[in-house]
Amino acid sequence: MKAHDGMYIDGAWRAAAGPDTIAVLNPADEQVIAQVPAGSAEDVDAAVRAARAALPAWAATTPAERAARLGALRDVLIARKDEIAETVTAELGAPLPFSQKVHAASPIAVCGSYAELAASFPFEEKVGNSTVYQEPIGVVAAITPWNYPLHQIVAKVAPALAAGCTVVLKPAEDTPLTAQLFAEAVDEAGVPAGVFNLVTGLGPVAGQALAEHDGVDMVSFTGSTAVGRSIAATAGAGLKKVALELGGKSANVILPSADLGRAVAVGVANVMANSGQTCSAWTRMLVHADRYEEAVELAAQAAAKYGDRIGPLVNAKQQARVRGYIEKGVAEGARLVAGGPEAPREKGFHVSPTVFADVTPGMTIAQEEIFGPVLSLLKYEDEDDAVRIANGTVYGLAGAVWAGDEAEAAAFARRLDTGQVDINGGRFNPLAPFGGYKHSGVGRELGSHGLTEFLQTKSLQF
Repeated sequence: MKAHDGMYIDGAWRAAAGPDTIAVLNPADEQVIAQVPAGSAEDVDAAVRAARAALPAWAATTPAERAARLGALRDVLIARKDEIAETVTAELGAPLPFSQKVHAASPIAVCGSYAELAASFPFEEKVGNSTVYQEPIGVVAAITPWNYPLHQIVAKVAPALAAGCTVVLKPAEDTPLTAQLFAEAVDEAGVPAGVFNLVTGLGPVAGQALAEHDGVDMVSFTGSTAVGRSIAATAGAGLKKVALELGGKSANVILPSADLGRAVAVGVANVMANSGQTCSAWTRMLVHADRYEEAVELAAQAAAKYGDRIGPLVNAKQQARVRGYIEKGVAEGARLVAGGPEAPREKGFHVSPTVFADVTPGMTIAQEEIFGPVLSLLKYEDEDDAVRIANGTVYGLAGAVWAGDEAEAAAFARRLDTGQVDINGGRFNPLAPFGGYKHSGVGRELGSHGLTEFLQTKSLQF
C-alpha cells in the first residue's frame, strides 16, 4: 500500500502540524519502505477535539446502528485481507502465510464478534427498583504495539465503537502502515467523521500527549510493563480510566500424565510463532524430573525445524535485546540445546530459534520477558513445586496445562495466578476475556468483558 503523508482526523486525511517523519523499515532486508508523519501534541489535540465533537451524536446512536457500522468494517477488512497480510509482512517481517492466517484473520473475527455483541449486549437492566444503564465512557486514547498490529487495534477500537465511544489511535511507530490501512477501512465502512481518528508518531511525544490530554476519558494501552506503568501514572494524574495489557512470562506446565510429544511440539510452536514476539507466549516449559531429559531432546529437535520458518524481529533494537538475553542465559549457567546468540543471516534482524535446558527459576531468562524465539525448560519435582515455579514471576498473563485427563489439567490450572490458561492445546477464542494478573495488566480485552471496559454505569431509582 502507499503510505499517507498525513493524519486521519475528523473523517479526512490532513497534513501533519510539523515536518518530522518516521522511516518504516522492512525488518527482513532493512530497507526503508515508507515515511509517515511523526505527530506532535498539536496533531493529538486536533484529533482529540474531533473525537470530542463527534461523541454526543455517536453515543446517541442505537446499538443496532453501531453494530451495522462494525459489520460494514468487518466486510471491508475481509475484502482487503490480502492487502492487510502483505502490509503486515512488509513492516513487521512475519512470513506471509502467518500474516494471512493470524494477522489478517484474527482481527476480522474480533471485529465480527463486536458487530454481533453491539446488537445483543444488555446496555440496560432492571435491578429491584432501579434501571441500570451502561453508557460510553467517552473519548478513548488507544495506544497499540507493533507485534500484532491490526489485532491489537481492532481489539481496542471495535469494542470502543460498540460501546458508543469515539477513539484516537496512536499506533506503534514500527507498524504505522497497517494502522493507515485500518483508517482507510473505517472510512470506507461509513463510520461518521470524528468517531475514529489516527495520529502516527513516537510514544514519548504523541503517546504522551494523548495520555495526558484533558479531552481524553480513558487510555487503553498494550505494550511493555515499564511503559504501561508510566502511562498509568500519567493517566491517573488526570483521573482517567486505564486498561493495560502488558508483559508476560507464561508457564506451559506438562503434567506426568500428558502426551509429552504433543505437549512439547505445541509448546515450541507457540513460542516460535511470530518470532516469539507474543506477550502471551508460553516461554517457560515446566516438565516433571522423570521426563525432563526426554522433553529437552524433543524441544531441541522441534526448534531445529523452525530455522527458516520464522521471520525476523521487528527492528535492530529488539534483535540486540533478544541476543543479549541469550548471552545472559549462557552466562548464568543455562544449557544451550538449540540456537544461540549468533545472527543466522547477514541481512535482516533475525535471531535463531533458541532452547535452554537446566534453567532454574531465579535465572534472568526465567523471570524477564525476552520477546523473541527463546524457550526455557525448567524441572519440577511434584505438583506443588510446579505451581510455585509457575506462579513465581511478577507476571500472570497466560499459560498452558497438559494432562492425560482434562479435569486433572483444569484443577491444576485453577491454581495458577494467570488470566488465561489453555488446556491440552485449547483453541483461541475471540469471545474469551484476555488480560492478566499482577504486572501483566489491568482490565480485559475481547468479548463482552472487553466491551464492558469502555462503559460506565448509571443507575436510576424509581
